[in-house]
Amino acid sequence: MKSDLDVLMQSRNLDAILVLGNAEHNPPMYYLTGGGHVSSATLIKKRGGEAVLFHQDMERGEAEKTGLQIRSYSEYPYKELLNEAGNDPALAAAIRLKRMFADLGLVRGRVGLYGHTDISSTFAMLTHLRRILPEVEIVGEARDGSLFMYAMETKDEAEVARLRRIGRVTTEVVGLTADYLTSREVRSDEVLLKEDGSPLTVGDVKEKINLWLAERGASPTEGYIFSIGRDAGLPHSQGNLSDLLRLGQTIVFDIYPQENGGGYFYDFTRTWSLGYATPEAQKLYNQVKVVFDKVMENFDLNAPFKDLNRMVCEEFEKMGHQSPLNTAAPVEGYVHSLGHGLGLNVHERPWSGLTANDDNILRPGVIVTSEPGLYYPEKGMGVRIEDSLWVRPDGKAEILAEYPYDFVLKMKKWKNG
Repeated sequence: MKSDLDVLMQSRNLDAILVLGNAEHNPPMYYLTGGGHVSSATLIKKRGGEAVLFHQDMERGEAEKTGLQIRSYSEYPYKELLNEAGNDPALAAAIRLKRMFADLGLVRGRVGLYGHTDISSTFAMLTHLRRILPEVEIVGEARDGSLFMYAMETKDEAEVARLRRIGRVTTEVVGLTADYLTSREVRSDEVLLKEDGSPLTVGDVKEKINLWLAERGASPTEGYIFSIGRDAGLPHSQGNLSDLLRLGQTIVFDIYPQENGGGYFYDFTRTWSLGYATPEAQKLYNQVKVVFDKVMENFDLNAPFKDLNRMVCEEFEKMGHQSPLNTAAPVEGYVHSLGHGLGLNVHERPWSGLTANDDNILRPGVIVTSEPGLYYPEKGMGVRIEDSLWVRPDGKAEILAEYPYDFVLKMKKWKNG
């Protein structure tokens, strides 16, 4: 949580943190500001002190909404900076940052660097800064283990409420999608038809999903997966837009929308077969559901997340499927890890991979996904079931947005349905 930042800074021997970029679609900056239209901002927080947000003058109103101490870039006249820098914009930016540091009493020490910016211009500025302010060391971190990833790992009540709300939006859109698919007319070759009688494609369905999300204040920022047949057997295939919707083929619908403005994500998957399922696909689905249920039954508080993933590997291998436990980079069977943390990033701590550190544990306050799956692209099928779970203060795992687990969806206008 945010209250952990100073302790985390101390553990990394950081005297301050520097966050660059927009307040929207920039998790570290959003985390500290709450978002809003504050572009190309600079945030500096000294250890033990309050964060200070430097902003463009025209965005003062948006900056004020953050509740942080704010200062305008106009305090550092750009023409003067550029003149001093000999018309070098990167050097001018470095001089401005040096002066910001000085105004906050930061003239030496280690400063952690975070945020989303153009890497070339930021590198140019920091190269100059290292030369003109050698007493300050700018420090980078690997993303997966960064200070912000650790701080964001546990959520407070307000964050949980927002994830629960975007979860409700997600499941509502999934329900609309199911209703739309099952209400289609079906051609004699088992292809679904649009209202005008032409074949229904994955692209047509995605257009409707995008509209339904937009109407509810959500965005497919990272895309989403709606794949059928062979593509359903490729875990991260987002689906071929020209593929036709047919009865009896597995559809993997993995949707992970974000609140508009770069806020919190949800992550959710259901697998469907329209009208009927082949015996092989039904068996695959049943096996995934058995393992999914076993995960829920064995959700142990304060256990490493990877322990659950290891259990999933063992269960699937007992059923005759490959897994990462005993097969290097399997391309069929169980090919990924069990889940991941969820928040301002669609993938964050805690991690469940078999090589994850033991400190990725299921502690109270984390929100994680559980998404076991089996994939056989050459057989034209794949199955994944996913819910997002909050580990409550009492240690119980709660699904944030409930939705049915039906595999076969009954067609309303198909004579055999």
